[in-house]
Amino acid sequence: MKYNIADNIIAFSTERGEGLPFYVVQPHQVHGSVIREVTDPFTTREELEGVDALVTDVPGVAISVRTADCIPVLLYDPVHKAVAAVHDGWRGTVQRLSQKVIGFMHERYGTNASDLKAVIGPGIGPDSFQVGQEVVDAFADAGFPMQLILQDCGPKAPTADNPMDGGLHIDLWKANRWLMEETGVQPANIQVAGICTYKNNDRFFSARREGIKCGRIINCIKMK
Repeated sequence: MKYNIADNIIAFSTERGEGLPFYVVQPHQVHGSVIREVTDPFTTREELEGVDALVTDVPGVAISVRTADCIPVLLYDPVHKAVAAVHDGWRGTVQRLSQKVIGFMHERYGTNASDLKAVIGPGIGPDSFQVGQEVVDAFADAGFPMQLILQDCGPKAPTADNPMDGGLHIDLWKANRWLMEETGVQPANIQVAGICTYKNNDRFFSARREGIKCGRIINCIKMK
C-alpha cells in the first residue's frame, strides 16, 4: 500500500506476502518512547534495540516501524527535508510519542509542525480496539480528550462475527490525529488510511486476531 506524500518521497505499508523493494532500516521496538536518528542506510535492528521512532534527513535512507495493529505514523518535513517513522501502539500514544518526535525534529532539523505532511497508516480501528478500564484511565490521565476518542458500547456481547462487540473502545486514529493537530500539524496535511488491521487481516497482519507471534507490516518512508 503506497502513500502519495510528495514527488521525492517513497512511502508504503507492506501487505501480506509483499516483499521489500530495497533495504529498510527497522528498529527493535518495545512500546517505549526512544527516538533515534539514522544516517547509515544499512543500520541493523540490533543497533536499534529499544527504539520506537526513527528520523533521518539523509536521502536514500529508508526508515520504518513494524506494526500488527499498532498505529504507524510517517512524517515528512518538505522545508528542511527530513522524515520520521513512529510506532504508536496505545502505550506509545499515551506517551505522546508523535509529539515527542515532532519536537525532536524541531531541535535536530528546525522542523515546524505546521509544515509537516503526515500519514496514519493501517492499524486497529475503533470498532475493534476494545479495552479495559485501565487503558481508558491511562488516556484520561495523560490528558486526552476522552469525548473524542472513547466510546462506551454497552455490555460486552461477543459474537462469532464480532468478538469485540460492546465494551469500551478507544479510537487510536483520532488520538494520534489529535496529538499532531495539538502540536501544530495542519489537519489538511494528515492522511488517515482508515484501514482496520483486525478487520482486514486478509491483507494486513493483526496481533489481536492472530496472536503476538504473527508477521509484521513494514511501514516505510524514504527521501529519493
